[in-house]
Amino acid sequence: MLEKKDGCPGFFVSALRGGSGKTLITIGITAALRALGKKTAPFKKGPDYIDAGWLSLAAGRPCYNLDTYLIPENQVIQSYVNNTLNAGIDIAVVEGNRGLYDGIDLDGKTSTAETAKLLGLPVFLCLDCTKTTRTMAAAVLGCLHFDPELTIGGVILNKVAGSRHRDNLASNIEYHTGVPVLGSVPKLRSHDFPERHMGLVPTHEHLWASVSIESAEKLVRENINLDQLLAIAHRETRSISQEVYPLEIVNPSSETHTIKGPRIGVIKDAAFQFYYPENIEALENEGAEIIYTSPLSHAEFPNVDALYIGGGFPETHAKELSENRVFRETIKALADKGFPIYAECGGLMYLGRELVIEGVNYPMTGIFPLSFGLSHKPQGHGYVVAEVSRENPYFDVGSEVKGHEFRYSKIISWDNDIETALTMKRGTGMADKKDGALYKNVFACYTHIHALGNPSWAKRFVNQARQYQLNTNP
Repeated sequence: MLEKKDGCPGFFVSALRGGSGKTLITIGITAALRALGKKTAPFKKGPDYIDAGWLSLAAGRPCYNLDTYLIPENQVIQSYVNNTLNAGIDIAVVEGNRGLYDGIDLDGKTSTAETAKLLGLPVFLCLDCTKTTRTMAAAVLGCLHFDPELTIGGVILNKVAGSRHRDNLASNIEYHTGVPVLGSVPKLRSHDFPERHMGLVPTHEHLWASVSIESAEKLVRENINLDQLLAIAHRETRSISQEVYPLEIVNPSSETHTIKGPRIGVIKDAAFQFYYPENIEALENEGAEIIYTSPLSHAEFPNVDALYIGGGFPETHAKELSENRVFRETIKALADKGFPIYAECGGLMYLGRELVIEGVNYPMTGIFPLSFGLSHKPQGHGYVVAEVSRENPYFDVGSEVKGHEFRYSKIISWDNDIETALTMKRGTGMADKKDGALYKNVFACYTHIHALGNPSWAKRFVNQARQYQLNTNP
């Protein structure tokens, strides 16, 4: 019987660089642990929605974010504890991002390694072993010596050419580093797996998502020693220092309201699926009732007091979005009357005048006189820091907003009279280092935010919805 430590047993899966196959392996491990009857909590380190969607599907529960750039460290710990120890979880699985020590500064403060140390969890390294053998031992040894305070619990060999290649790698790594090899995953051929780039494709867009999860689970169970992995995770998990970061249970807002909480519509479908679960929960904690809706499947707009539109790929459903004229024209008419709307990235595109795809113009809601097109290269990519430079319903003037952006869309035509509320200190934004288009109680930006890193956002959004509710139902 494995003995639990003070912290929930768990581990990170990391790599030497991005593209090493850690997403596929993390998804497979998560699904395999769930199949073994383990109540498994998935997490993602890094500003990502797609990997998180796959991990959520594999675990059968929400995947929460543990990004110390977007979220203060004490809130990262709080979220981890609330969603593991306080949720009766057996094991936590955290997928890192990029390389193990990669960060935005010399100290690597926001790296996977620092987050693993913060949470007291060991790291399992996923190694892309293509065309290499003994050199991998040197790479692992370098990771061990680079930060002796980090616990590297084991390695998983990936893209292994055969048994001789595997044995050469394993013997060298274990002899020269003392780090156990937990398994080896062979090179995959196109017909071996339904989708080799799982971390790049949203689960909502494909009916074969569950088949991919099952294939990843089978791959892991046949090639990785899960018993050894679990034993190391239990043994090496350390308790989190509550003296440094006192933990408090986060409860819904204690404010009392004389009327029923406002209803906030959330568009969630194949076109708009990028939402941190913490953002939705933050709105609920402030008293909002969440109503999910979709212009792809609902003919009419629901009876709600505000609307939240996240990111996604509206360009892949431009025709269907444009054809639902009632839905988009209702949103425009409501916006003209002061209806609160908060939109991010794909949501911003939907609130524009049109999407131009391969020369075809698809009308959108028309709240902002913006035309959007697509590029073959990312037009905004990475962390964002913006200063709030104009009065708006959702953020205090002079405050700083942290977030991230990743998009291929671009504004190809816009009216310079559009008011914007954000001045970019880091990141691209809409254009000319500006983001956050404003129209009455509508706020739309390319920047994705995380509610735990922007604590006033949910309260102000719900207050806007509550005020609209009071005005329309006196």
